[in-house]
Amino acid sequence: MTAVRFHHISLSVADLSAQEAWYGDAFGFTRVEERLEMPEAGLRTVVLADGEGLRVEFVERPGSSPASYTDPFAATAVQTFTHLALQVPDLDAAFTRLTAECGATRVSSPGPGVSAGMRYAYVADPEGNLLELIETS
Repeated sequence: MTAVRFHHISLSVADLSAQEAWYGDAFGFTRVEERLEMPEAGLRTVVLADGEGLRVEFVERPGSSPASYTDPFAATAVQTFTHLALQVPDLDAAFTRLTAECGATRVSSPGPGVSAGMRYAYVADPEGNLLELIETS
């Protein structure tokens, strides 16, 4: 079997510039690895990286509409990607900063995880994408 590793995740967004700025401020995704416009498809994309190998691609298509869910975890009822999980060194500090300074929406406060030494919380970015924050010791 060929060895594989994670390359990036892609999020459909309504406002490419706003999401690019927010993820840069919130998580340090400031390195632009790729920027592409596909006029024939009506798409603009950017791949941002944190410099440590983590990449997120944002794809903007005019007229796209957000998925509408009854609660933040309702996406699990549809066979699709449900959230982006990011490991942070200090969960409480990251949660507070994201919700108090960056405008993230609180979904679930920091709490213990199932695995020993793990804690987690959920927030939503300005467009409602669900983000899991994980701290491990």
